Amino acid sequence: MDLRVGGKGFVVVGGTAGMGLAGARALAAEGAAVVLVGRDEDKANSAAATLAGDGAAAAYGLAGDVSRPGAAVSMVEQAVGLMGRLDGIAVTMGTAGMMPIDSDDDAWENAFRDVLLATTRCVQAALPHLMASRGAIVTTAAYSARAPHEPRLPYASLKAAVAAFTRGIARTHGKSGVRANCVAPGAVETDALHALRGVIAESKGYPYEEALERALVEDFGFDAALQRPGQPEEIGALIAFLLSDACGFVTGQTIYADGGAP
Repeated sequence: MDLRVGGKGFVVVGGTAGMGLAGARALAAEGAAVVLVGRDEDKANSAAATLAGDGAAAAYGLAGDVSRPGAAVSMVEQAVGLMGRLDGIAVTMGTAGMMPIDSDDDAWENAFRDVLLATTRCVQAALPHLMASRGAIVTTAAYSARAPHEPRLPYASLKAAVAAFTRGIARTHGKSGVRANCVAPGAVETDALHALRGVIAESKGYPYEEALERALVEDFGFDAALQRPGQPEEIGALIAFLLSDACGFVTGQTIYADGGAP
């Protein structure tokens, strides 16, 4: 499919690994310029160099912690300076570890900054440019926003807020031609999750090739219809599509890419 993104410019926050990098790779493969944003400068530059080596027309790495005040505005301005334009932003970061519902205020506030506030800051910083270009926004929630359970109730609550915020942006700024959608992945076999496969196999005595799948069901209650975790490339392809002109009439949606999770 022609995504019609050639010559356009996109920022992917959390684009140095996992589904964010996969989304950036999908955009770059179609001729788009991409800026990959992460907290680690070396990792951001390395990821950009990898895309350039794969034939990307323009790929840049930027270091920044967008949970900090002012960082998102600076990041967007740097990205526009590098690409000369901004046609879309994907915010694919924002994690909170296992947090019980009775976590203290500090833990809640840290999760709030990393999951929700960082997303809103990135979107707010990008909006003036996206209104000018009639661009697109993709945020990321999680399947647990629909089916929250311990021990990640705080995370699920904040990701549900991300989805609500995204729909609000779509409703508010649709008249300016801006689209906004939220992707809610299930378990995705990122590098971190992939590394657990061997650990789980050894500790529980499961066969390596099914260790992760069994642990997701038995230990985490993730009993997806497809009986496997997603791959970063599968989520990245969806992110790229939602950012593209090929998806020009879809906005305000939360799309669950969770393999049929209950």
